[in-house]
Amino acid sequence: MTSPDKEPNFLRVLGRRDALALAFGAMIGWSWVVLSGTWIESAGSFGAITAFLLGGGIMLVIGLTYAELASALPFAGGEHVYSHRALGAGFSFICTWAIILGYVSVVTFEAVALPTVLDSIIPGLDKYFLWQIAGWDVYLSWVLVGVAGAVVMTVLNIRGVRMAAIVQSAVVIVILLVGGLFVAGSLVVGDTANMEPLFVDGLSGVTLVLVMVPFMFVGFDTIPQAAEEIDLPYKDIGSLLMLSVAMAIAWYGLIVLGVSLLLNEDIFGTTEIIAAEANSMIFGEAGRLAMLGAGLAGIVTSWNAFIVGGSRAIYALARANLLPAALSKLHPKYRTPYNAILLIGGLSIIGPFFGRPVLVWLVDAGGLGIVIAYAMVALSFLILRRKEPNLERPYKVPFGNFIGILALILSISLGFLYMPGSPSALIWPQEWIIIIGWSILGVILFLVARKNLPAE
Repeated sequence: MTSPDKEPNFLRVLGRRDALALAFGAMIGWSWVVLSGTWIESAGSFGAITAFLLGGGIMLVIGLTYAELASALPFAGGEHVYSHRALGAGFSFICTWAIILGYVSVVTFEAVALPTVLDSIIPGLDKYFLWQIAGWDVYLSWVLVGVAGAVVMTVLNIRGVRMAAIVQSAVVIVILLVGGLFVAGSLVVGDTANMEPLFVDGLSGVTLVLVMVPFMFVGFDTIPQAAEEIDLPYKDIGSLLMLSVAMAIAWYGLIVLGVSLLLNEDIFGTTEIIAAEANSMIFGEAGRLAMLGAGLAGIVTSWNAFIVGGSRAIYALARANLLPAALSKLHPKYRTPYNAILLIGGLSIIGPFFGRPVLVWLVDAGGLGIVIAYAMVALSFLILRRKEPNLERPYKVPFGNFIGILALILSISLGFLYMPGSPSALIWPQEWIIIIGWSILGVILFLVARKNLPAE
């Protein structure tokens, strides 16, 4: 099987564990350390777990469409490959440009999350005040930590996906070890009385958590992005994708359970690092530091995975002459899309200079881009099922048309959560300006590159 654009030039070096660590590490990130208390306060202990089970179920349905397509069309760029084949160049650009916004948003935010976490472990990073943006004080020392982290992660990824995968696998093991000890300890030390109230505000409370769930599961789609670098039977690529989603569902559910067993609702508002506070109830100060270390590891895994995914998406567009050709160049030694990686790394280096509030807006806006891409992948799944019924599908989803329609409906429904009138609507004007600006930039780049498109 050949790529729709040209023969692949990546090195197939990612094994089963590497690919699983890439996707799972992308999904778990850092947010569970700080947001688990918010989830429980919003919906209650069982309510929050219910929201993650429902939201995880939605991601599983969407993930099934990705799993089949990734096994049938195992080429770098994931969303671009599927939508280009099903919908053509124009819609493919929209789909891929939307997912790139999500990836760049997360990568940029991690450059801000890094100094934030380190400040919790080593107080005193706030030195040499620079300016204030949206009420957030920006300090030079804080900025330099974020910039240094961005440089390290960029260089790591340029030097090869194998090197990045080794780091990813090692860090994921650390997270699983700390998380496993935390859950086990909570079952021994915790008190079920702390879990009251089990539900807060009924369905309304569950919905408040449900709208946050898609953000927590973004990352399974990094497997299709790096498909040309995965050295596995194509059927296994789809299976690994689904396994990564199932692991993330279990992870979030167990973290919420552990926190709710250890802490009552009176403590939730007293600290921003709620999971670390909960772990200190089991293992003392060492437990608090261990959980912060796991959160720091989560930043690394998410950061690393989204550089991999975002750079491959940019590479795929450039390879199809939809972005400047320089972004499709592979490093002569490491066989990585180094210009695409440098572009993403450059954006993440800029991030810390603008403070955390601006980047929260960017992440929220990026979420809409991700949901748009999910919907277009589901639509591509349905169209390719009809147009190319004989396409070899090593991982073939049973009841495929039903699953595809359901995934499309669920993706569109998630999109409405960002619209005005929803409790989680994007903020005007900040977040909508990001969406509009990104869209205008995309239109300009597409029109400039259009004349270079090969004849369809």
